[in-house]
Amino acid sequence: MKFFKNITSPLNSLFTGKFLVSDNWQKNWPFILYISLLAMIMISSSHRADEKVHRIAKLRTQVKELSSEYTDTKANLMLESMKTKVVEKAAEIGLIPPEKPPIKIKSKKD
Repeated sequence: MKFFKNITSPLNSLFTGKFLVSDNWQKNWPFILYISLLAMIMISSSHRADEKVHRIAKLRTQVKELSSEYTDTKANLMLESMKTKVVEKAAEIGLIPPEKPPIKIKSKKD
């Protein structure tokens, strides 16, 4: 029973705050300030980690949107670059496809 009395006395002092106003209060304050500083650093670190998680989620959403926009643009480009579409666009500005295929000019290599 004496063992529990030895444990409960410091815990009781801790929970009631008697250690702050006891005769040896001066030796406790540096440790309390140190623990407080560590707690503030932990809170700050946790807050920054949460901000980074939110930023990563937002960037992932943007990447998905840009990826789908790229796919749509690529598909539209493929449709617009088909021969029939090119002929239609050229006809709008007055160009017509040639009747004969182009002639290949050959040169002699020396």
